[in-house]
Amino acid sequence: MHSYQMKLEGEVLRVGFNRVFPAGGDRIVHDALELLEQMIDSGQIPGGKRILIDGPQSVPVAYVIAHKLAHLYQAIAVLDPKIGTPGYKTYIVTISHGSTEYKIGDLIETKETQPVRSIIKVVLCGPPRAGKSCLRDGLKRAILGNLGAPYPYVITACPDGEGSWHQETYENNEELAKSIRPINKADVTPEFAQEAAKWVGSANQLISIIDVGGKISPENKQIMKPATHAVILSGDSSKFTEWENFCQQLELTVIAKIHSQLDGVEDGVFFADDWKEKTNELLKTTPLLTGSVHRLKRGENLSARPMVQSLANLLIHLTKC
Repeated sequence: MHSYQMKLEGEVLRVGFNRVFPAGGDRIVHDALELLEQMIDSGQIPGGKRILIDGPQSVPVAYVIAHKLAHLYQAIAVLDPKIGTPGYKTYIVTISHGSTEYKIGDLIETKETQPVRSIIKVVLCGPPRAGKSCLRDGLKRAILGNLGAPYPYVITACPDGEGSWHQETYENNEELAKSIRPINKADVTPEFAQEAAKWVGSANQLISIIDVGGKISPENKQIMKPATHAVILSGDSSKFTEWENFCQQLELTVIAKIHSQLDGVEDGVFFADDWKEKTNELLKTTPLLTGSVHRLKRGENLSARPMVQSLANLLIHLTKC
């Protein structure tokens, strides 16, 4: 696994740091160089008239990219999101090597849109013991693994002893995680609900994921009210209707209904037809994603599950709507 990511789409090289594999600056430089050389040797980066760079780079990484690409392309340009026609991506030429068309400092305006992002606050809800906390952690990692995706801010709105720290602790020291959980477990009191509702209401990241308790209660009603969307996870498919009704009372848009199958062996993923093109229209009447997820258990890499990956892609998509 590389600590830096690159993907060529047409003439645009998408780049960024791998947020699920943090590393020091020297390792990132080595990984960026290795990945670039692999892409060049395989023909993925063929060279040509120009290449556009889109994404975050450290100064050392920028030098590596420039060093490897300067002799392959006549012009290299880097995205500046603050200039150009509003709503469209514009790049500044930073290297001109034998080009008669571009000089350093020229602007390249493209037809690629730079849409205004929408803030979504997604509640993970449903009956108890369905694996919501496991899904929460796997979903966060899956989103972080997507190049250019917004950072997923997690709110643990249920004091069940499984905060965001629990999964990592469990992976490194299972016995310690098990011993700490009962100490941190508490009831959802009206006072806690009031405070948690403030957390949800004030969240301003593009993606917020809110993990709530498994009861239809006045406390959860208060916590969930400031959210925008809901994902219902249930081990009992007969419970979906009551949770859908609860979400509708709170005017939350249900974007996914997922059947949690602890003893299952594979996921089942079903998107609504044309869900990307008709997102807002479809959400008026139906969830965009349904199906099942298997074996939501601690200690496993849940971020790679097809349903978790699909849900991550759905949340990222909703920020663009």
